[in-house]
Amino acid sequence: MAHERLSMRKIKEVLRLKYACGLSHERIAASCGISQSSVSKYLQRAQAEGLAWPLPDDLTDDVLDARLFRVSPVPIPREGPTKPLPDFAEVHEELRTHRRLNLTLEQLWQEYRECHPDGYAYSRFCDHYRRWRRTLDPVMRQTHPPGEKLFIDYTDGLFVINPFSGERLPTDLFVATWGASCLTYAEATFTQSLPAWMGSHVRAFDYFGCVPQVLVPDNLKSGVTRACRYEPDLNPTYADLAAHYGVAVIPARPYHPRDKAKVENGVLVAKRWILSALRHRSFYSLEDLNKAIRELLEKLNTRLMRKLKKSRRDLFETLDRPAARPLPQDPYVFAEWKKAGVNIDYHIEIDHHYYSVPFRYVRQEVEVRLTATTLEVFKSGSRIAAHPRSYTQHAHTTLRDHMPSAHQNHLDWNPSRLIRWAETIGPCTGKLVGTIIADKPHPELGYRSSLGVMRLSRSYPKERMEAAARRALFYRTCSFRSMKSILERGLDQVPLPASDTTVSAPVVIVHDNIRGADYFLSHERKDIP
Repeated sequence: MAHERLSMRKIKEVLRLKYACGLSHERIAASCGISQSSVSKYLQRAQAEGLAWPLPDDLTDDVLDARLFRVSPVPIPREGPTKPLPDFAEVHEELRTHRRLNLTLEQLWQEYRECHPDGYAYSRFCDHYRRWRRTLDPVMRQTHPPGEKLFIDYTDGLFVINPFSGERLPTDLFVATWGASCLTYAEATFTQSLPAWMGSHVRAFDYFGCVPQVLVPDNLKSGVTRACRYEPDLNPTYADLAAHYGVAVIPARPYHPRDKAKVENGVLVAKRWILSALRHRSFYSLEDLNKAIRELLEKLNTRLMRKLKKSRRDLFETLDRPAARPLPQDPYVFAEWKKAGVNIDYHIEIDHHYYSVPFRYVRQEVEVRLTATTLEVFKSGSRIAAHPRSYTQHAHTTLRDHMPSAHQNHLDWNPSRLIRWAETIGPCTGKLVGTIIADKPHPELGYRSSLGVMRLSRSYPKERMEAAARRALFYRTCSFRSMKSILERGLDQVPLPASDTTVSAPVVIVHDNIRGADYFLSHERKDIP
């Protein structure tokens, strides 16, 4: 932004202090409240015009302003000022907006002449437009230090024909170009998805044999989660790749293709020397297409450039490779990041499989890092769980340490352990617990009753527990309720019938309300023959 010009009164004061008082530039600046550079600028302009102090009496402020700040006269068009000029701002916007429709300046001139038949000819129309365009923001010429930046972008590719259905499948062309040497890598992919994006990066680095200091991608969703002019958010997987290769990622600003002009030019060159050369060929697999692209890519990188008389490969070996970073020893492993919520059963669901996490993270959100063979769970940057990757749907992978203590204890219960525990009280108690479990349709249905029987041992001694179990077995009332009733009513202390008496022998019960067999014999029905 230009500085505001001083008033004529203050400019005259500068001249007076210099030529009449003989002050230094520093003291003049302090007196007038301006910078020393401003003092020097105005004194140089006055000296160039031969002005001194005192100024002539007839020198007005307007004349002094014109002499100190001469303005070049505006050139008058040869055709005269009467011809109407178009709105060049609108012309420029039309060219930018309809670039994909290949709108040209000649078409806009024809529309202009339709409205103004006596207007400018096409050549003068173009001259005026170019002169107006020079008033726009200037373009900074960027200089890229060797080995510093690799520019990355996508463009539309060729088609691959499905050999079975004949369907034409579109492809995208991944292009990566070095800043200093313009060495280019290109390959075709079916999509711009995250796995394709990451795989193209890895193969590009392998092709170059080194990595840059900075990656400059477009604001593709696979690489940049949130596009922002100042602080774009990188995809976590893309950030992992950058950390593995030791590079920084500085995405281009949204809608600013000049930030990655190198790769824009690289895309243009790739389309011209690769895609155009393959336009008449048919490909039936992505592998065949990339094989043809690689052959033409080598020709492009080894072809001498017209002005420099050197190839891109020669410049790369001279400039970029010595300053670039070597490839890491360990290969990059693709890992995808996802967010997941911990369910109430302390499991997360990933691709319809359930993995456990420590139970204290129930109802919290965690980050999950997925590779082809492993799954890691992170909370606030710390890893809280790790599992082998499973592709079995609707199944569970659970670690014992992730469960609450009560759930761990329940997991330990099984029929044999419960029976062994009951046998520590006595053989009858052990046999009772075994009978309770065996009578259930599923063993786990008898766990609660068995644990209830064992809890009674906290209130009653082993002798009474054993006697109660013996009584329950004798009368075949094997349950927790029966054991509890026997102990509460003291029936465990009542002797059982004689040992030679079996449960199957008839038992005669004497009671006033029981009529007995004789009663029925003396009252036989008379209608029975």
